[in-house]
Amino acid sequence: MTNGSSAGGSAARVFRFLEEHGLAAGIVHFEQSTKTAQLAADAMGCELGQIAKSLVFVAGDRPVLALVAGDRRGDADAIARQVDASEARFADAETVRAATGYAIGGVSPFDLPSGLTVLVDSSLGRFDTVYPAAGTPSSMVRMTFRQLVEMTSGRVCDISR
Repeated sequence: MTNGSSAGGSAARVFRFLEEHGLAAGIVHFEQSTKTAQLAADAMGCELGQIAKSLVFVAGDRPVLALVAGDRRGDADAIARQVDASEARFADAETVRAATGYAIGGVSPFDLPSGLTVLVDSSLGRFDTVYPAAGTPSSMVRMTFRQLVEMTSGRVCDISR
């Protein structure tokens, strides 16, 4: 894993990963912030639910990346059940960076450390095209739901409400 320590490093890291998989052409950069799902949907001109939010939880004592539809909320209890933990809670900024190599607001689901569990909200499957973060608070990548699942090696499950 290449750990981008700056926005430029994170953007380059995601670009390299997506380029290796033939998906770099789908990266879209904006002048304005896309760090919330609503800002991202407004910038992209898509439905709120098409935004794949990258939420990092700590389930038991291990981090979990949950990719949740923009119009849904991550369900900590459901996430905990998926990884056989007694509870899950949102990770703090330091844990997010340590677990993913990305800063909050630009957590991309690509080029992650091996061993990090990735759960993909089944409600994202309502859409053919989805938009996860591309490593900065002002970029996203256009891809199909199927590509998202394949590129992240994520497990599709019910983790939202």
